[in-house]
Amino acid sequence: MTWEVLSIIGTVAFAVSGAIIAMEEEYDILGVYILGIVTAFGGGAIRNLLIGVPVSALWEQGMLFQIALLAITAVFIFPNNLLKHWRRWGNFFDAVGLSAFAIQGALYAYEMNHPLSAVIVAAVLTGSGGGIIRDLLAGRKPLVLRSEIYAVWAVMCGVAVGLGITSSPFELYTLFILTTALRVLSYLYKWRLPNRSLRAHG
Repeated sequence: MTWEVLSIIGTVAFAVSGAIIAMEEEYDILGVYILGIVTAFGGGAIRNLLIGVPVSALWEQGMLFQIALLAITAVFIFPNNLLKHWRRWGNFFDAVGLSAFAIQGALYAYEMNHPLSAVIVAAVLTGSGGGIIRDLLAGRKPLVLRSEIYAVWAVMCGVAVGLGITSSPFELYTLFILTTALRVLSYLYKWRLPNRSLRAHG
């Protein structure tokens, strides 16, 4: 049950995220749907390739595709004055999607008895893969590759699941809330990872 709930939460959050960014870039309605679907399912497709699950397994998620399409449609027909609040809530949706999909991806790999390293990679790719594809298709610098802390929270989910620290539904939901909160705090307070620029200054 936890798996299904996390899948639905992540799918809606990332589908909305992709659709909003497509509308910010002034894509037509087809572009909005494509970017929303790619954002919601791109990370899972990459994860499946790397941990040995047929990519065709994605097509068995008919209900999730319908949920994603409904979420994108709702966003597309929303009044513009409500969508103006996206800049305030957009990062929150992204944080929810990151947390839900990172945990779901980690569970997927863990239940296939993969080693800890594979569980962490599955968490990072599922949590941030769709966002990377979304940003690239929208012509933006991928959020996960900036100095801003993003993928670190997916790594944390992978470690917690891979080491068996979180296994019960209560523990997994607690991890979900904690990861979402940390991601929200990291962009509100502009937490950064160390980075080094090779650009000449002055």
